[in-house]
Amino acid sequence: MNTDRSALPKYQQLAELLLREIAAGRLRVGDRLPPERAMADDLGVAVGTLRKALASLTEKGVIARHHGSGNYIKNSGQLLGIYSFFRLERIDGGGLPRARVLTAERMKKPHGLPTFGAHDEAIRIRRLRLLDDVIVAAEEIWLDGDYAEHLAPEDLSESLYLYYREHLGLWIVGVEDRIGVGEVPDWAVAIGLAESAACGLVERVSLAQNGTRAEVSHTWFNPDRARYVSRSG
Repeated sequence: MNTDRSALPKYQQLAELLLREIAAGRLRVGDRLPPERAMADDLGVAVGTLRKALASLTEKGVIARHHGSGNYIKNSGQLLGIYSFFRLERIDGGGLPRARVLTAERMKKPHGLPTFGAHDEAIRIRRLRLLDDVIVAAEEIWLDGDYAEHLAPEDLSESLYLYYREHLGLWIVGVEDRIGVGEVPDWAVAIGLAESAACGLVERVSLAQNGTRAEVSHTWFNPDRARYVSRSG
């Protein structure tokens, strides 16, 4: 598991991984999980860490724990996780999201972005996105300047939406995604494609708790490493 300063606690990473495995159908409602010690060994974590993750999912109603019988998947867990709005998955489904922040700079909003926020400046965050330690995408995120004067890259959590909530009082409650084909920017070749090569592109507008547009972003992803997946029901 990742030990970077920006990483989520290990138990939270594990809970998110299990939520995504359930959403992808790799774990199904009614399935019994392996015994805790065997499961912890398989995942490379301490039993106490696993139990904390399972307790978190039990509180959310995703897992039912039956004394003497084991742990069972109770519901799909959709929209319950920190990464519920992160819709890239491995080609075979699931995968634990990670992030590496490259830069965070305040600047004038450039022409060509969708209208968002009231300030004429924004904080531009560039970062790489990983699934199970494989770089699959690059993101360029524009947060309206009214929410923060400055953001230090080293302080940002792997989950930006969690960071917004805990440090800026900003809750992202909805997103509008438009999926298309883009070209890899010169700073994003780490996704495994050459500059200007064709790639998947997600254009997103994110909504704050008051219904205003707080943020817009572009995500360029390698279609040989990840797929965009949106589920309902």
